[in-house]
Amino acid sequence: MDHDIVIRGGRIADGTGTEPVVGDLGIRDGRISAVGQVEGSAGEEIDAEGQLVTPGFVDIHTHLDAQIGWDPFLNPVSWHGVTTALMGNCGVTFAPCRPQDRELLAGMMETVEDIPKDAILGGLSWDWEDYGGYLDALDRLEPAINVAGMVGHCAVRFYVMGERAVEDQATEAEKDEMAQIVAKSIDRGAVGFSTNRYPAHVLPDGRSIPGTFADADELIRIAEAVAPRKALMQNVLDFTQYEFSAELLRNLARTTGSRVLFSFGCSPDPASGKAAASFVEGLCEGGLDITAITQPRGSGFVFGLQSLLPARGDTWRKLRKMGFARRLEAIRDADTCRKLVEEASAEGGSQLPIDKVFWMGAGESPDYTAPAAANLQAMADAAGEHWATTFLRLSRESDGKSLFTYRMFNESIEALADFFQSERALPCLGDAGAHVSQIMDAGWPSFVLSYWVRERGLYSIGEAIRRLSSAPARVLGLRDRGLLGVGMRADVNVLDPDAVVECQPEIVNDFPGGAPRFIQRARGYKATLVNGRVSVLDGEHTGARAGTVLRHGS
Repeated sequence: MDHDIVIRGGRIADGTGTEPVVGDLGIRDGRISAVGQVEGSAGEEIDAEGQLVTPGFVDIHTHLDAQIGWDPFLNPVSWHGVTTALMGNCGVTFAPCRPQDRELLAGMMETVEDIPKDAILGGLSWDWEDYGGYLDALDRLEPAINVAGMVGHCAVRFYVMGERAVEDQATEAEKDEMAQIVAKSIDRGAVGFSTNRYPAHVLPDGRSIPGTFADADELIRIAEAVAPRKALMQNVLDFTQYEFSAELLRNLARTTGSRVLFSFGCSPDPASGKAAASFVEGLCEGGLDITAITQPRGSGFVFGLQSLLPARGDTWRKLRKMGFARRLEAIRDADTCRKLVEEASAEGGSQLPIDKVFWMGAGESPDYTAPAAANLQAMADAAGEHWATTFLRLSRESDGKSLFTYRMFNESIEALADFFQSERALPCLGDAGAHVSQIMDAGWPSFVLSYWVRERGLYSIGEAIRRLSSAPARVLGLRDRGLLGVGMRADVNVLDPDAVVECQPEIVNDFPGGAPRFIQRARGYKATLVNGRVSVLDGEHTGARAGTVLRHGS
């Protein structure tokens, strides 16, 4: 056979930003062997007529570090065309780690990222101490998609300083030791270093995680170790200290001479997007390589009868203790509903600002872009009822499936439209693997294609695919993925750009110990290939586990 697989007659969007052209794609031995009019025989052919053929999508903000231990298919990102995922974000990682500190790191991940500690401790092998050993353990798991990892500041700091890591400043010798550990971690395959200065990210005892208040010099010392290795530095910052955070990003970029990544967003003001774009562009003056990422839509807690509940009171507390079937039965009882509304009406009865809560609709795909005036409080006012009555009524009408989202971040879709005009702002923050029972943004690639391309026309197809593939691949430091060209790794999507959409999130209990989490399927993907093998076909996993651990410098 000349090729293992030929994808025939699709519109090829190669990831460079150019617009699609009709052609074929040949694949052999895990790499792209031909592009254009592909001649010769193949072991398998995929008919892509009427479909778009793209590079696999690259997700550079996940917390799949734990989930990979028990879910080699890494759902739900793999349902949305993601073929490469970056783990180790936000400074929280499971290595380096001494055996006696495993429970501490697992507890830290639980409180920061809402990943159950018992699932972490029971679902991973924990047969490593350094970061290279952690990557070796991932190799043995044979994941279905490619994964890369960064070494986290919290683990490094605790490894060096012990309990002092939480609140004390490091000595000069400790800074040097941390830098050495980061250097060794990168030499063993970590693609970078991540740090976190957001005070609300806390340990189980309520104190901010290690590194939150570390001197900037500590990070510069680490950046000096990153510099000769040309690795990535990822940051979560406290933008209440705006000037400090901006200057820190610039100094890290100057010191490393390489790529710096940080999480950002827009304020509720629709006019804030232009200012946010200008801020990010300004950071890069002088040729600095700094990239901001954010959620491509309003994001925050997702709740409903099948998950979190929005109000306080004795009756609500009893409802929380029930399983889903009993909850649904309870809200069909008029007397129970009366008590629930009374408790929600009391002072302090609501746990959320209801004017920032939105119904996600009754359709197959969730409504993420309802205008601010269509919030749950406004819906209730229009119906002449209390918001809790509206919540309960919609829950009954949907047999308990209705979901609501509290927009904590990126409240204004118009601000995002301006922000995403910046070359330095990528719409690719999904947090997959984290906040598993609270938030579901893992379908971000499908939203970009369905909303920002198909509905709004913000990006052309070619530009959108570039921002989903080669642009994040460049930030990650990949040179052989993110583009469709001869010799590149065969991570490929075949999809219908007129049909791609996210389905409604749903709660499942498939974590170790039966812990709940949200998943979200997609529609419109015909096939996803990882390293030349079909991994997902018509929305279902084939069982192929062709992913690999991508190590820095390999």
